[in-house]
Formats: sequence, structure tokens, C-alpha cells
Amino acid sequence: MTLMYAAYSFLLTLGLLCWSPFILLKMLRRSSYREGWSERVGRYPQALFLRLRPVQPIWIHAVSVGEVGAASVLANRWRACRPMPSFVVSTVTGTGREVARRSLPQAAAVVYFPIDLPMMVHRSLATVRPRLILLTETEIWPNFLRACANSKIPVAIINGRLSERSFLRYRLIRPFICRVLQRIDLFCMQTSADAERMLALGANPERVHIVGNLKFDAVLHADTSSLAEQWRRELQIDAQRQVLVAGSTHPGEDEVLLEAFRRLRGEFQDLLLILAPRHPERVAQVETTVAGQGLAAVRRSALPRGGNGAKEVIVLDTVGELSGLYAVGSISFIGGSLISRGGHNLLEPALHGRPVLFGPHMENFSEASAYFVERGAAIQVNDTTDLVRQVARLLRDPAERAMMGQAALAALAAHRGACERTVTLLERFVL
Repeated sequence: MTLMYAAYSFLLTLGLLCWSPFILLKMLRRSSYREGWSERVGRYPQALFLRLRPVQPIWIHAVSVGEVGAASVLANRWRACRPMPSFVVSTVTGTGREVARRSLPQAAAVVYFPIDLPMMVHRSLATVRPRLILLTETEIWPNFLRACANSKIPVAIINGRLSERSFLRYRLIRPFICRVLQRIDLFCMQTSADAERMLALGANPERVHIVGNLKFDAVLHADTSSLAEQWRRELQIDAQRQVLVAGSTHPGEDEVLLEAFRRLRGEFQDLLLILAPRHPERVAQVETTVAGQGLAAVRRSALPRGGNGAKEVIVLDTVGELSGLYAVGSISFIGGSLISRGGHNLLEPALHGRPVLFGPHMENFSEASAYFVERGAAIQVNDTTDLVRQVARLLRDPAERAMMGQAALAALAAHRGACERTVTLLERFVL
């Protein structure tokens, strides 16, 4: 087994060497990336070491924006109902780091997660000295987990999920993954399917629990209409104007959505599209795609003060605003689902009581998407024509939109409680 860890570290090092020219180019272009790189190799500021030394915080790792959302739900609800120890948050992406700083201001620090090589992992653990580590969703880092086990630091997976696609990949190296999973002390999985896949890979059955999805416990927006009015003022959108919000879109999907939007505007001439690419660095590319469809686009950050709202497409180029922007939509669409990317989480638009649509590829959220469709809170579309037909039908029928929105809120309410179940399981590690 030691040989397998060595092989893993060698392959990871080789991959980093091959990727190093791109890393160096990014460091030259962005000074913030140079600063973050020292943290990625486990070199955290001395001031952080001095601040954390007496407290032994909980370390919460959340890769990017979606995982940060789940972590913030847990941390905020935990602190609201009982004392919570100090905690540190780590992310992998810059956008995740920005959102973590805003949504978790009570964190002792927000840092980058170290590259999973022994020296870097040991250096980071020596600085943070955590009492407990929480890995959000499915973060399986062999060297990090091995170092935690050797240092007798308990590790738990929270809001755990394991898609069929990821399961099939891990199964190819099951003997190694089985050994790695033995180093995790607790698995708080979202669904029975997630738990079954984790067990099939070799997780200890006594440590695997089905607790539900933490995001169901996000605060419901009691006054969505007020929030919508606030965003309409911010974005200079007339009160009566209908809006389609397409969140977390990917290359190859923007073109389909824009074609559907062009068709819809034949009947709904005042319809506005808010297009939010999954990765902010794609904004310029998305603007070019919009122009290629003969439509006028404006970046959210470039909206002029006091404008008259005469725009066709708003491209979201800011970080951390999409979840709030769903409130302004008449209808929401979940990206990553018209192409084979497995979809994205549909709970954020549902929290605002909005009808949710998505394409045929929701493999990463198959149970949640099926549940919302069964409850009449979401619609799955097959292609561009189907998307146009369903959106047009809902735009014509405000009563149907309201009914779907209420069904979404009811579906959320029926599955709350994951936070309490998770905290109860975690308390034995911190008491």
C-alpha cells in the first residue's frame, strides 16, 4: 500500500510539472494568484499560526462556491443553536475564496487548500493544528487523509455525495480507495444512493450515515418579493418585465440558451435574459457569443447608474450574486444540464419560490432533480424546442408559475433537518 501512495504522489507531481507553464503564466498575469500560491504549498502567514495556536480550530474544506454554500449553511446554523468552536475555511478556487470571506465572516481564516503532496500537507497541518476536519461533499485527498490519521486528527465528510460518474472512476482503483476511506471517521451522506456507492467503495458501514442535503436547511426567503424589488432596482429592470435567469452555464450551452431566447422574444418582446457563466473567466467569450446571435449584452458590473433598463442580455461577471439574483427571475434555468456536465444544484432558485427548468443531463443531482419534478416544482426539457415551449407556456401563465414556486418551497420544507442531524453526529469529536 505504501507503494500505491508513492505512485499517487509521483503521478500528481508529474501532472504539476506538465501544468507548470500554465501556472507560471497565470502567476505573471495575476498578482493575487502569486499570493495564493504560497498557501497552496502549505506556507500560511506566521500571524495565522500565532492566532490559531491556542484554539485548535475546526478545519472546513470547501472546493468552490457550491461547497462553500453548504459549509456556510452548516456553520451558521451550528452557531445559531449551540456554541461552535473556532473554524478555518479552505477552498481551491479564487471564486470560492471570495464567497467564503463574504458568507463566513466569523471564520478565523480563509485559506487555500494545500496541494496533496506529503511535505505541503504536513506543513499546513502544523500551522492550522485542527481538532477536526470537515470535507464538504466528496473531497478524497489520499496524502492529506493519511497525514490526518497519523496525527490522530478526526476527519468527517459533510453533505457527502458521490455521483455515478465519480463512483465508476473510483471503482477502477478500489483497493487503493478502500484503504483511503478507512482513514475517514464519519460520512454524512445526502442520500441512500450516495451512501450505497460509498459503501461499495469500501467505507466502514458503522461510519456511514444518511443525513440529507445541508442546502435544504438554507434560510427560506420569507420576503422574496422585497428581495426581487431590490435587485430590479439594482439592475434597472422595470417591475413588470419578465426575466429568465440561466445560472452556471457552460460552453456549448450558451448558444442553445441564446437561440431559445431569440425565439421566445418573437412572442415576448420585452423578455430579459440574465446569463451567468459557471466560470467568470468566460465572460468575454460569452459576450462574443451573445453578439454573434445579434443580441445586445451588458455586463452586470458595467450597468450605468440611472439607466433606463433597455437591454436584452445581462451577463453576470460578479462573484457570489447568482443565488440572490434568482429572486428577480420569472423562471430559472440550471446550467450544465443541456450538455453532458451533470448539472448543478437547483436548490438556490427553489429557495426563492421560482419555477426551475433544466436539461436532460442532471446526473450529479439525479435524486434531487427527480424529487422536484415529481413534486411539480421543476420541469426537465430535452432540447432547444422543448425549452422554448415550456418557457413560453410558463410566461403566459402566471398562476402556473406561482403554483410551481409554492411547490418548490414545500419540497424544500419537507426535507429540512440535515444540519441538526450532521451537528449531532459531529459533536462527539468536539466535546
